[in-house]
Amino acid sequence: MSAAPSSSAPDAAPAGSGDGAGGLFAHFGRDFTASIVVFLVAMPLCMGIAIASGVPPEKGLVTGIIGGIVVGLFAGSPLQVSGPAAGLAVIVFEFVREHGLETLGPVLLLAGVLQLVAGWARLGGLFRAISPAVVHGMLAGIGALIVIGQFHILFDAKPASSGTANLAAIPGRVFGIDLANASSTEIALGLGLLTIVVMLGWEKLRPKALALVPGALLGVLAATLVAWTMGLSVARIEVPASIGSAFALPTSAAWFAPLASPALMITALAIAFIASAETLLSAAAVDRMHDGVRTKYDKELSAQGIGNMLCGLVGALPMTGVIVRSSANVQAGARTRLSTMLHGIWILGFIALLPWLLREVPMASLGGVLVITGWRLVSLKHVTHLYRNHGYLPAAIWAVTFVLVVTTDLLTGVLVGLALSVIELLPHVRDIRLKVHEHEEEEGPRVALHGAATFVGLTRLNSVLERQPHDKPVHLDLGSVRGMDHTTAETLSEWISRRRQRGHADRITGSEAILRPLGG
Repeated sequence: MSAAPSSSAPDAAPAGSGDGAGGLFAHFGRDFTASIVVFLVAMPLCMGIAIASGVPPEKGLVTGIIGGIVVGLFAGSPLQVSGPAAGLAVIVFEFVREHGLETLGPVLLLAGVLQLVAGWARLGGLFRAISPAVVHGMLAGIGALIVIGQFHILFDAKPASSGTANLAAIPGRVFGIDLANASSTEIALGLGLLTIVVMLGWEKLRPKALALVPGALLGVLAATLVAWTMGLSVARIEVPASIGSAFALPTSAAWFAPLASPALMITALAIAFIASAETLLSAAAVDRMHDGVRTKYDKELSAQGIGNMLCGLVGALPMTGVIVRSSANVQAGARTRLSTMLHGIWILGFIALLPWLLREVPMASLGGVLVITGWRLVSLKHVTHLYRNHGYLPAAIWAVTFVLVVTTDLLTGVLVGLALSVIELLPHVRDIRLKVHEHEEEEGPRVALHGAATFVGLTRLNSVLERQPHDKPVHLDLGSVRGMDHTTAETLSEWISRRRQRGHADRITGSEAILRPLGG
């Protein structure tokens, strides 16, 4: 480094943002209202993701409770909401099918320990250097698997054990429909389609005054009311009569026995890796939605570790930070972590006091919610953006990851995608070490990059960018950059966009080829 870094605090929050001035209860009214909105969004998703994972719905609700109350208290991203995530539903479904639900607890405990240690070791920045092509390809593959799996739930049928088997069975389901002789299968399909129509219709037509009312909740309510008032004979969700029975604590030392299996330890590592990557990507997205406290990534990683350890001990689902609930939290006006914590309390109170109401919800209705949730993960915008701005290689990485996740398994798809992302380093091997210099100049700080800007040096680059002052324009000098991979280009683009949205008159200089994908 050629000059001392700026001493300005990058994470200084404006009053009333995040956990800034005034403390936890400084904005109780806004946090209380936001917590109700997040609770209404979270309820159907917690149950639906549990069913997609092949476990009882109350397991998803328990994860939502822990994610709200416990992780919300310790989170490094105050406005992010944690709970069961669609991104892990596929890997949990396959694991439970092969090893049983009782084995998930100790594996999840180990995954939480790994996350906690990673946070203490300050490894949060490493997850941010994962190729966006791999992450979005993985999420799209998961989304496709959820859609083709939950399609069978719409018919009150159980999904098959693999994505290809589920896909192959779809034509038989469709051609087996007999509207002239409607049975429970056709009735369940009707309720699932009603849920989907209400969800999509509400999101298209809802008035601005009711913009925060979630479409998923209304879809489930509509299907539940129809099934209840007409006394329809369809499968409904099953929840225990007592909230206490939803928490399955270890009863003997034999509970820890699965941790001696190398194969299960690899599964724990995969869960920790995927959950951490999804959480930190979600946290970065939440940061772009507000001007409050920035995420402390290592702290967030440790909080997720604590949450997953607890979920393992009580036999619940794994958790991540989830963008759907988090964005609802921000849009509803949340200012501190109190909103997240309260939403967990509302879930706990609901299943403790009104379990009979949950038992009226048709399974097909939750299948409808998950079909839409999965479909939205299969976003072709990401791959077209990668191809248009960064060329064929990132787009190919996305496609390979997507196809392998759907046709083989999640871990294979991610590992192959990560291996392919290394190809981007080959042209830059001689300049692989990125140097980042900070200079204090009269008009403001100048950050100069020298060498190849790749994911290898992204952790260091992120730390420098995030400590730049908010009260001075920054000059980002890319004139000595000899090459840039798509991971770094996306990171710089987001950083520049975020500062411009806040009105910063930053200056970016460098070659036209590098500036083009950054919108410079």
